[in-house]
Amino acid sequence: MRLKIPQYEAIYKKRKQTVEPVFGIIKSVLRFRQFSLRGIFETDNEWSLVCLAYNIKRMFKMSMTS
Repeated sequence: MRLKIPQYEAIYKKRKQTVEPVFGIIKSVLRFRQFSLRGIFETDNEWSLVCLAYNIKRMFKMSMTS
């Protein structure tokens, strides 16, 4: 019901255009759907590697267009 309130609707729209596409790209393009390791420390490290791979891929693509 919160989405009916204009204030919350604006916040949700902003979230949709800034954060959600990154997770979609990580899931579809990088094919990362589940963690291989267990534990907070290990999953934090694994997630950091996934984010690093995403950022390197994005930087490379941006350098090719410039």
